[in-house]
Amino acid sequence: MSEPTPNDNTQAVALEYDGKNAPRVTATGSGATAQRIIDLAREHGIPLREDPDLLTLLAKLELGDEIPRALYVTVAHVIAWAYVLTGKRPDES
Repeated sequence: MSEPTPNDNTQAVALEYDGKNAPRVTATGSGATAQRIIDLAREHGIPLREDPDLLTLLAKLELGDEIPRALYVTVAHVIAWAYVLTGKRPDES
């Protein structure tokens, strides 16, 4: 991705999932803030997924909000994709 410009419409939302509760929004932003979220994810080996429709819905949430039930299945697919991509497995408690 190129460096953000003042007119950059790049957007990003980060979610955290602890394996027990619903995923929560931990970062959201556009332009330079979105680019920083993306850069940090890359630095930490966090998979990035582009899904404009899901992004639009998640960007409406406040920091710390759990995702709404209506998005559980969609976000579960993203989490499963990230687990497969990184070779991780959910905790077996």
